[in-house]
Amino acid sequence: MAGLPPRKRIEDAELMRALAHPLRSALLDHLMAVGPRTASDCATAVGSSASNISWHLRQLAQHGLVERVEAEDGRERPWRACQVGLEFGDDPSLRGAQLAVLGTTLARERELTERYLDAADRLEQEWQDSSGINTYSLRVTAAELDKLVEGIDALVRPYVGAIRKDAPEEARPVHLGFRAFLRIDAEGKPSR
Repeated sequence: MAGLPPRKRIEDAELMRALAHPLRSALLDHLMAVGPRTASDCATAVGSSASNISWHLRQLAQHGLVERVEAEDGRERPWRACQVGLEFGDDPSLRGAQLAVLGTTLARERELTERYLDAADRLEQEWQDSSGINTYSLRVTAAELDKLVEGIDALVRPYVGAIRKDAPEEARPVHLGFRAFLRIDAEGKPSR
C-alpha cells in the first residue's frame, strides 16, 4: 500500500524457527501492538520472568525484529518492534518452517480470544459493544477472494499500532485476526 511501511518479508528458515517459538511470537506481537516496553513490562504481559524475556528479546534482536530504544526516564531501556507486520515468501523448501510459524500464530490467536472472552463482561460497555467475533461462509472465485483480502488489508493497515501516528488519546491496542481460505472437507478435498 502506498504511503505505509511495508511488512518484513520472511524467507529465512532460521528466522522462521525463531518466530515459531511461542514466547518470541508473543513478545513480537505484544511490542507491535503496544509500542516500546521494558522486559519487565513484556514479562507481565506475556506471563514469564523478566530475565527469560530479556534473553528472548536479544534473540529477536539478532534477527532484526526488535531493538532497544532510549529510556525516557533514564532507567531500564525499553524494546520496540522494528517491523509493522510480517509476510512469508512462497519457497516450497520453507513450507515446514512456515507451517510451524502459522501454528504458533493460530495458537496465539486462540489464546488472545480466550483471554478476551474470559474478561469481556468486566470491560467497559463501549468496548463490549464495539467488539465482534464474526465468521462468514462465502462463495467466491479465487480472484474475488484475492480482491476481498486486499480490500480488507487496505482498510485495516492505517490503524496498525506500529504505523498509526494520529491515534486519539483514548485509543487502545486491539487484536484483529483475519483468515480467508478455501474450505477443505474432512476427506482433505476442497468443498464444493
